[in-house]
Amino acid sequence: MLKEFKEFALRGNVVDLAIAVIIGAAFGKIVDSMVADIIMPIIGRITGGLDFSNIYVLLSGSVPPGTSLADAKKVGAVLAYGNFITLVVNFVIIAFVLFLAIKALNRLKTQKPAEEPAPPAPPADIQLLTEIRDLLAKK
Repeated sequence: MLKEFKEFALRGNVVDLAIAVIIGAAFGKIVDSMVADIIMPIIGRITGGLDFSNIYVLLSGSVPPGTSLADAKKVGAVLAYGNFITLVVNFVIIAFVLFLAIKALNRLKTQKPAEEPAPPAPPADIQLLTEIRDLLAKK
């Protein structure tokens, strides 16, 4: 039973899935912070100070221009596509990190252990004596 469990646990798909879950959980908050605190402000600066977290289209009700997304949601239905853009950037970063981790794991799996070098050839006199012995055995 232990052998079967080991074979199951070490299959490529199971290991890949485990790595994806672990890395996704471990780096999720870091990636969220990196996107929200580093990448999106840079993109916002390039686009003229646009804050992606507050980009939305109000579907019902009315709010004055410049109202935050949280306040707009209190008034009515909101299509928050700026938040969607932020989440897409998060996904791309997490997917890239997972790709690198799985690529490294696959590289480790495909590496074969170093083959032992062939034993050195016997000295010429031993080789000659072996040939003589084989010839005499044939007669």
